[in-house]
Amino acid sequence: MPLGERQGDKSESRYCGVETEFSDDMPNLLSSNLLHGSFDFVVATLMDPAYRPSLMQKSSGASSVLPFAGSDLVLSPAQWSSHVVGKISSWIDLDSEDEILRSDSEITLKQEVAWASHLSLQACLLPPPKRKSCANYARCVNQILQGLQSMQLWLRIPLVKTDNDTASVNTDDLEDSWETWNSFRLLCEHHSQLSVVLDVLSTLPSANSLGRWFGESVRAAIFSTDCFLTNARGYPCLSKHHQKLVSGFFNHSIQIVLSGQSVHSLTKMNSDVAANNNENNVDGVQKHPLRPYLDYVGFLYQRMDSLPEQERFELGYRDFLQSPLQPLMDNLEAQTYETFEKDTTKYIQYQRAIAKALQDRVPDEKCSAVTTVLMVVGAGRGPLVRASLQAAEETGRRLKVYAVEKNPNAVVTLHSLVKLEGWENIVSIISSDMRHWDAPEKADILVSELLGSFGDNELSPECLDGAQTFLKEDGISIPSSYTSFIHPVTASKLYNDVKAHKDVAHFETAYVVKLHNIARLASPQPVFTFTHPNRSIDKSNSRDRKLKFEIPADTGSAMVHGFAGYFDSTLYKEVHLGIEPSTSTPNMFSWFPIFFPLRTPVCLSPGSSLEVHFWRCCSPSKVWYEWGVASPSSSPIHNSNGRSYWEALDFESNLPPPFNIRIGNNTQRSPWFTFVTFLCIRMRAADDVILMIMIKMAFLTLMMVFNMGLRLPQAVDNDKAAVHLSIWPMDVCITLRFTVALWGIRDLTADLPRRSVVDFTVFPGFCCGLLHDCQLPTSCCAS
Repeated sequence: MPLGERQGDKSESRYCGVETEFSDDMPNLLSSNLLHGSFDFVVATLMDPAYRPSLMQKSSGASSVLPFAGSDLVLSPAQWSSHVVGKISSWIDLDSEDEILRSDSEITLKQEVAWASHLSLQACLLPPPKRKSCANYARCVNQILQGLQSMQLWLRIPLVKTDNDTASVNTDDLEDSWETWNSFRLLCEHHSQLSVVLDVLSTLPSANSLGRWFGESVRAAIFSTDCFLTNARGYPCLSKHHQKLVSGFFNHSIQIVLSGQSVHSLTKMNSDVAANNNENNVDGVQKHPLRPYLDYVGFLYQRMDSLPEQERFELGYRDFLQSPLQPLMDNLEAQTYETFEKDTTKYIQYQRAIAKALQDRVPDEKCSAVTTVLMVVGAGRGPLVRASLQAAEETGRRLKVYAVEKNPNAVVTLHSLVKLEGWENIVSIISSDMRHWDAPEKADILVSELLGSFGDNELSPECLDGAQTFLKEDGISIPSSYTSFIHPVTASKLYNDVKAHKDVAHFETAYVVKLHNIARLASPQPVFTFTHPNRSIDKSNSRDRKLKFEIPADTGSAMVHGFAGYFDSTLYKEVHLGIEPSTSTPNMFSWFPIFFPLRTPVCLSPGSSLEVHFWRCCSPSKVWYEWGVASPSSSPIHNSNGRSYWEALDFESNLPPPFNIRIGNNTQRSPWFTFVTFLCIRMRAADDVILMIMIKMAFLTLMMVFNMGLRLPQAVDNDKAAVHLSIWPMDVCITLRFTVALWGIRDLTADLPRRSVVDFTVFPGFCCGLLHDCQLPTSCCAS
């Protein structure tokens, strides 16, 4: 049964397991541990420990039956799957110098994993590597992983790290066990079905060293009874250090497994415990020897605080990668608006800032005579308008509000809100892009909520620089400034999720994600700062920054999978808003952190430093980030020239009406392309034949374009040419990428590379399923 009930917690950490010895009576093993011991699952040895393939062949020949722990029929498939974790024989040693032992180990490992897979077990526990060099062990496991369907392999690793000041002369056996795990998973290519199980010992490494593991794919932690102390009443308990570690495991959905023999001589339980656990006792005698240990783990779980409402809301978003918003290119949906509008903390902070700005702007003696012009740019469905009017009512100031919003759907809601609230004489609704609006008067206060998870990543600087034209010289901008922050993190799950896409583009994309299973390796440092209004002569929003992070010496070696990004904003004077961990605004959920992945993780040695470069780049049509590591080893510059991820500065005005062909940075009209592609789309192709005709005609168009002598820019990579075909106007953007080998047409132009990457961008609201289930002669990826 679960350890207890904790409001909002439905994670696997509620379930506790027990490690058992080999038994050929699996039904009795489950009954004694699950029914009478109240454990939720067993970690059971699958094969007789005395079995050796070489001895079996000599004595019985090839026809002998393998000594597994009973038939698959002794338990139901549901019982095998839900209540049994297979334990691989602990004697195996695939890196032994003994050739017979090495051979027996490999054969046995593959036989036991095959049997576990046959039983539909969810996981198998692999024994820890016997020595520092474990290449053959990793090779064999990696072979097995290639053929597994869904079963997980858990590698058992002792939780050991020798501190420098306590290390003996010979520390070969007292090394940092994280390095063993790291070496093993690197040899297995970061396989997503390989996880780690920590063997917790009676002594623990430093807090920084332990923190590394929360960024790894840890599935369980095995606590031997030797780890437990004895309290004043004679019952098992854990040290404060161990208790804190257990709480960390619970918070990161890591299951606890108890192991070993009871070392606490409890023959009788007190009357209170006996009354509460009568079903598990016979005449007051404890039936399962490890039940007191289980009760204590349950006590630790039940005394944890319930998850706050915000955490319960965010549970489904933990470690889930999301693409950042494109505020200028996309119009938000009603559901997205509604989610943001539920964040009352954010709007309370905005109301405080507006109230302070109104009081500073208009003295008390003039509050009835002076009307303050306030413009809400990017008004959405009106929450900032409401906050502004409430601030005016709170301070007794008169207000005239302009609500500027480019989303025509949100404008409809704004009109309804103004009519419903009776604000017709106070609020004027403007359906326009704030950068291009010709305001009838200047504003005293400019209010916006254009901040992204990285502060400036949703184009707040570009938008507010445009809106600044209708702000008075002494006007106030809310927010007045914001700064982005980053720090290196270990994030094994996020790295594997990005790696699963099997392309470079996803490693060069920044993701919004509710970070949970990560290890923060250093404190965040500021990256880019923007101030509004921006009165400087040079208004370039391009930035670059070099940062150096010092990893604490007691952390040990660590793996950097990427960088977590945050922002901190000053709305007005001391009124603050942000998600940077050390100063984050409590109970606010409008923003999750941002994650910048690394194509190749960087391994840091103990006490080393990490040097990273970040760039914010701007062009007339887009803004993008580039990032790369300079030391201790150099990485490629990610997202060079915004090739994989960018924020579009415009949606309509950058597309020459009505259609265009854009090659590199050059834009050309193509009436022929317009006619062919528009005709094909209007046909609303009903099968693959029509689709193939359309694609072939598009390729013919490309060849014609090249044949007309359009030259590719010199900046194009020697092996690739980026060609974009756009159709306008329609209402939904579908981007399709075709990697095409353009063999045989090299003579069309001297600048055409032998292989080209061709990007088609179309905007038809009615052809969403057009390219579904098509058989194409080239590789096709929809994004």
